[in-house]
Amino acid sequence: MANETAQKFEIQKIYVKDVSFETPNSPKIFTEKWNPKTDVHIQTENNKLDKNIFEVCVTVTVTANQDETIAFLVEVKQAGIFLMQNFPKNQHGKLLGSYCPNILFPFAREVVAELIAKGGFPQLLLNPVNFDALYQQHIDAVEEQKSNPGQIKH
Repeated sequence: MANETAQKFEIQKIYVKDVSFETPNSPKIFTEKWNPKTDVHIQTENNKLDKNIFEVCVTVTVTANQDETIAFLVEVKQAGIFLMQNFPKNQHGKLLGSYCPNILFPFAREVVAELIAKGGFPQLLLNPVNFDALYQQHIDAVEEQKSNPGQIKH
């Protein structure tokens, strides 16, 4: 019989939750010399579905501007359902805020690259993301806010 208190982590499902691709200035944008300014924004969120079941979603938004003109805007919400059993509550944050996003990001990166290529633009490969560092920054910011509750961050 398996140890009923053993920690268990499983990927239940990985899926694209939402996707959007816009090229508001095509076809004119294709006639210009390609020298875009690209902005990448990444956000994570999680949701408890059941006792030990959690959904984690990584949202990747990429905007490419050619001078002042939007070349394309792509947003991908890559999600996963994860089983986390017998982990102490103090480990849930790191698992949901760092470990799971690290699993999901390569899937999101692939979807973003495919959409941009299918939209007629040169390939864009997103750099790896250090979700461990991002999670730690988030924790530090929360702690800072707790220690200085009257301070408003801008």
